[in-house]
Amino acid sequence: MRLALKHHSVLPGFGLTLGYTLLYLSLIVLIPLAALVARSASMPIAHFWETVTDPRVLAAYRLTFGASLIGAAINAVFGFIVAWSLVRYRFPGRKLLDSLVDLPFALPTAVSGIALTAIFAKTGWLGQYLYPLGIQSAFSQLGVTIALTFIGLPFVVRTLQPALEELDAEVEEAATSLGANRSQTFWRIILPTVLPALITGFALAFARALGEYGSVVFISGNKPLQTEIASLMIIIKLDQYEYAEATAIAVVMLLASFAILLGINVLQWWVGQGRLKRAA
Repeated sequence: MRLALKHHSVLPGFGLTLGYTLLYLSLIVLIPLAALVARSASMPIAHFWETVTDPRVLAAYRLTFGASLIGAAINAVFGFIVAWSLVRYRFPGRKLLDSLVDLPFALPTAVSGIALTAIFAKTGWLGQYLYPLGIQSAFSQLGVTIALTFIGLPFVVRTLQPALEELDAEVEEAATSLGANRSQTFWRIILPTVLPALITGFALAFARALGEYGSVVFISGNKPLQTEIASLMIIIKLDQYEYAEATAIAVVMLLASFAILLGINVLQWWVGQGRLKRAA
């Protein structure tokens, strides 16, 4: 007769911890989101549709999602390079560079926005060289993309670093010994291994950019139909005491963000399943 040994845990049992988890998520996430949806649902359908399809609001949606997507894609490429350099190489100043990656986390968003504006404005350190070339790096859609790229970089780097650290260098050496060149080793060995982490970092950077306000509001110039982001439109509606209209815009952002992130998570699951099948 076997005796079942009871494993003790530092934390309480499953039932209690799950209860606390659901309670905490309800108070912090579910209830506020439910209140947001309920507030917008109190509007007549026609008024809701008129609010969210206003040309000014649609332009803000296009800029927000477009710039966020571009910024996350840029970070996926260059964030991979930064993470690879920090993990695979040892060089003077490596720890300093590693700490600088977290700078967008530490800086208040308003400070980031002012700093980026000062650098990329027409008289700024970089702007004074870009404007003569016809590149308007501040108070433009490019400025919005720059700001969203800046705040999203740490998400990609910090997500990729553990995956790259777990990647055994001997696997690359084995591929090289079997005749694979650098390109084949990257596309067939390295990238498939770290792809789930790369997708996760991309999704986190994209989601962070969608809700950004402070670092964008200065460098964008806030030109109607040109450089206004969705978060700014919500603030404008709140300043005008149009609370229902503000929640309507926020609900569209919420639903669109959820759909995009759901799609990214499904893609990540599909990539993971493909890796399992190849391993089997």
